[in-house]
Amino acid sequence: MPEADVLYSDVKFTKSRDKGNGRASPSEDTTYSEVKIAKTSQPASELTVPKQAGSNSQSGVTSEKLLLVVLVVLLVAAVSALGYTTFKMMQTTETLQKLTSEYEKMKKNITEQKKCEAMPCIILQPTCWKNETCWKCEEGWEKFGEKCYYFSTKKFPWSESRAECQKQEGDLVKIDSREEQIFLDEKLRPKMKKDEDKFWIGLTDSEEEGTWLWVDRSPLNQSLVFWNGDEPDNWKDRKDIEEDCGRMGEKGGDVNYRSWFDRRCTDSFKYICEKQGKNGKLECVL
Repeated sequence: MPEADVLYSDVKFTKSRDKGNGRASPSEDTTYSEVKIAKTSQPASELTVPKQAGSNSQSGVTSEKLLLVVLVVLLVAAVSALGYTTFKMMQTTETLQKLTSEYEKMKKNITEQKKCEAMPCIILQPTCWKNETCWKCEEGWEKFGEKCYYFSTKKFPWSESRAECQKQEGDLVKIDSREEQIFLDEKLRPKMKKDEDKFWIGLTDSEEEGTWLWVDRSPLNQSLVFWNGDEPDNWKDRKDIEEDCGRMGEKGGDVNYRSWFDRRCTDSFKYICEKQGKNGKLECVL
């Protein structure tokens, strides 16, 4: 039971007295009465409730802040990881593109090399068509098949003309096919100013009359000759003159491209040089 506090209070009661009809002054009687009021003390548990409520509120705020910090850290980590992954992907993509480009170049080079080895350009045109594999000639030389040709503008005797070709790592032309004869014959026509403006070729019978040899000492193939008319005639009207060297060119043209003539080797004419690249091959390019 809680301890009670005792309070004392004065309680006054008034008594009135009637004497006959007269009024008497009131007299006051004082009575003391003890009144006990129980003073209850508040339980300790109830007194501490507000403090607990304040603690829970502070704890809740702290938890929210901690959770926010954790979320921010995780977000930063996720963004960093995404950025690093994107950077690595960009590097990988760039490397892949570079490798792909190198592979395509290598593949193209191998294909072109095989084309050069298997089937070089053999066309009448002296220049390459676009995107076509052809054999390359030096400046001033014209191409046909695997060979390069030089058409001189100066005139020399046959032996000196051959020496000029040899200075350029070539020799007087040797004609090995009908296609080559057609190419040369058509090339010479616009270069000739008159009928006698002919060009020396690498053909001679100076060692033995009537036995025609090319400059590489291979005999003339009788199934592949392009003598014009009665050529070679060795200048039949002049027994003291021997025409032992071959030349070519027919300004007016011949339907069968017969444009070879024999001539005295000491006379001066223009000449045609022929050569191939080093090791018997010219550089194969686009």
